[in-house]
Amino acid sequence: MSQLICESEEAALPGMVPLPGTLPESLRLELIAFRRDLHMHPELGHQEFRTTAAIKARLEKAGLAPRVLPTGTGLICDIGTARPGADGVRPVLALRADIDALPIPDTKADVPYRSTVPDRAHACGHDVHTTVVLGAGLVLAELHRAGLLPQPVRLIFQPAEEMMPGGALGVIEAGGLDGVGKIIAVHCDPKVDAGRIGLRTGPITSACDRLEVSLDGPGGHTARPHLTTDLVTAVARVATDVPALVARRVDARAGLAVTWGRIESGHACNVIPQRAVLAGTVRCLDLDAWHEAPDLVHAAIDEIATLHGAKSEINYVRGVPPVVNEHAVTELLTDAMAARRGLHAVEDTEQSLGGEDFSWYLEQVPGAMARLGVRTPGDTARRDLHRGDFDVDEAAIEAGVELFTAAALLDGHRS
Repeated sequence: MSQLICESEEAALPGMVPLPGTLPESLRLELIAFRRDLHMHPELGHQEFRTTAAIKARLEKAGLAPRVLPTGTGLICDIGTARPGADGVRPVLALRADIDALPIPDTKADVPYRSTVPDRAHACGHDVHTTVVLGAGLVLAELHRAGLLPQPVRLIFQPAEEMMPGGALGVIEAGGLDGVGKIIAVHCDPKVDAGRIGLRTGPITSACDRLEVSLDGPGGHTARPHLTTDLVTAVARVATDVPALVARRVDARAGLAVTWGRIESGHACNVIPQRAVLAGTVRCLDLDAWHEAPDLVHAAIDEIATLHGAKSEINYVRGVPPVVNEHAVTELLTDAMAARRGLHAVEDTEQSLGGEDFSWYLEQVPGAMARLGVRTPGDTARRDLHRGDFDVDEAAIEAGVELFTAAALLDGHRS
């Protein structure tokens, strides 16, 4: 652990001094209000104009110079000036947030900040991620003005995380990683108490691709299925047999899973339809298996469709690879949280089958993502991600800001 540590339960240990960058009460209250405003006005990917304007205005008020991305939503903001390192390592630490919402209704009825936009909700916590990076940026800007920020930091407010293959690629194309040596992020976790984080080295999310399959046949009368292609049976067999076939053609530890979210076919009970459609996702825990997945899925679908005399058309859309936390950056986040709140505030976490386009940044630079606890301690209600009733304990905002500011300070002193 670094010799610089915060005013926590371990601050009295020999050789350790208080770490600056805690959250002032006035800013804590402002950030809660900012998050609630975002929650009330959710915007989908590449439509986050109001969100972008709100972030930009607050950063400019703090004397910073944010740059809106070429797509018109999302922005980048540097604190401090990049300096080449003696060993050639790029010195900028990037803090990333995603700013888009989901196309689902907000079903919470007991909060004043419920979404005001029909069928739109911040049901994945991106409003929290955005507020945490904004808050960290405001604190770090103050430290920079006081000469206490040992390295430059870049704030990345990324659009369209919920879209495949994700808005991260646009940020990278726009130069968002130029000069960046490390990148860190958080993702809300309703299974972890507010004030704590979950971490692991290695894969922490999974690969996720999108799959749509169309089956075609001549159609006919249900009284004479032998004279046509029984398309409903064919689509049912594809729905059940393809996931089983694919899972048997890779190492079980790869966790390759095909899961359907939509099946459509037919209009009348006595008519065999001419077309059926399935749509779903392909998820995978292992990076090598992810590279094999398109060929495996195509082959399995074609086999089953051909067996039943159906013609298949497959649209396989590459999504995102797994987020793979680099060891040293994961240690940095561990030390940062321990510095603020003690090692008891860091817990091990499992690899999720969820996808996250933060993975694209990690294809370019080392980094890590922490799971930010958002559950009120003692709360037994289930508020999972991507549900209309999802909400957070807003104490998570302060914990996230403290994590990021400590990480920036500790990393700067280690570089």
